[in-house]
Amino acid sequence: MLNLRDAKAFSGFSVKDIPQAKKFYQHVLGLNVSEENGILFLHLADRSGVLLYPKDNHQPATYTVLNFPVADVEKAVDELSKNGVQFEHYDDPAYRTDAKGISRDNGGPTIAWFKDPSGNILSVLEEM
Repeated sequence: MLNLRDAKAFSGFSVKDIPQAKKFYQHVLGLNVSEENGILFLHLADRSGVLLYPKDNHQPATYTVLNFPVADVEKAVDELSKNGVQFEHYDDPAYRTDAKGISRDNGGPTIAWFKDPSGNILSVLEEM
């Protein structure tokens, strides 16, 4: 029987433009990235990676594709906002956000959602 327990798995999602994604993830979010054969790799702190691939008919994900745990969500929102990141605002009682786009005390972690240039949803959330 195949056992994938020790496989170094990684996730991936599509973007509409690799150079635009590279600029955003590297310069706006400050991630280490590499590019090979038109595919972008995000190198995360825990040594895992995320593969971003171009797709001509890209449709943004309607769910959060990547979460960044941070010690202080409000501070992260303030710093990312200075870099031009715009945070999403939701009025749903399950995850209502405040004026900064931060969802607090809604039965889950403190979290704020934003989109990459391709419209994929990302978040910064309170470390658990």
